[in-house]
Amino acid sequence: MTDPLLRVENLEVQFRSGSAVTKAVKGVSFTLGRKENIGIVGESGSGKSVTATSILRLIPNPPGKITGGHIYFEDKDLLALSNKQMRDIRGNEISMIFQDPGTSLNPVYTVGNQIIESIKTHQNVTKKEAKRQAIEMLELVGIPAPEKRISMYPHEFSGGMRQRVMIAIALACNPKLLIADEPTTALDVTVQAQIIDLMKSLQDRIDTSIIMITHDLGVVWETCEKVLVMYAGNVVESGSVTEIYDNSLHPYTWGLLESQITEGVSHDKELSTIPGSPPDLSQDIQGCAFAARCPFAQDICLTKQPESIEVEKDHFVSCHFQTKESRLNREEPKYNDRTAIKN
Repeated sequence: MTDPLLRVENLEVQFRSGSAVTKAVKGVSFTLGRKENIGIVGESGSGKSVTATSILRLIPNPPGKITGGHIYFEDKDLLALSNKQMRDIRGNEISMIFQDPGTSLNPVYTVGNQIIESIKTHQNVTKKEAKRQAIEMLELVGIPAPEKRISMYPHEFSGGMRQRVMIAIALACNPKLLIADEPTTALDVTVQAQIIDLMKSLQDRIDTSIIMITHDLGVVWETCEKVLVMYAGNVVESGSVTEIYDNSLHPYTWGLLESQITEGVSHDKELSTIPGSPPDLSQDIQGCAFAARCPFAQDICLTKQPESIEVEKDHFVSCHFQTKESRLNREEPKYNDRTAIKN
């Protein structure tokens, strides 16, 4: 990739609680191009949100700390910038939509004040001009009667409308990168579809790149070109959306795909699950972190951590049995119906 917008190299993040140290992110690397979308998926606790908040240096310290790696945004190492330099970037060049708009919006300020604050912080404009832009942003994200709604408080909006306000705040300064952390989790299916369509249409207008943090593979299929599959703080598989859905190689990815609720499948059928629980990241893990839950694990999986290997162009997987030759003597996965997720 030439001239990527974002490069994350060997990112490591840990949290300390007393004498216990939890290694939440362990050596995560990826690149993101301009006007490109990437999805980061995995179970709760896999390191998705920690990776995202590290880009904006929003890890609370203490107890958290970025302990290694580099994050290059347009060739500037964000981890080497001062706090003032980072404040100039947050909300201006890189914005974030947080998971719960109900807690992210300040309940004692009108939504208009919160959008105006974002605009005036980063742009040399009058309050009158900032208000005009705020009304324009509310209209852009599909909020009716924006001239009236700008004076209303967050509790006067529905969940879907609050999420639209969060998107308006995030996009108010036309950022080059938008990080969306589970932006549709608390919304019903109809509103989810509206929010996804809204983000796609706005991206076409302002040419921003998007990092989508989610557990919903259907959202990734709708919005992204590339996917990172995270487990226990590691990227276990990455590649294009098409390659991951049609030719995934890691047993954890198979489990995620199989556990999705899909159209055309009888609801009387028991939903597939991945047995067991994620490992305790405050403990040293020998071998592959997924080995205890993997139906294909062998002795080497319990003692040696697999390396990330490129099996096809830009398709990486961390598994001792990721090549076609090494899988000849083991049982094929039972996860075999992936096409319904795409519909």
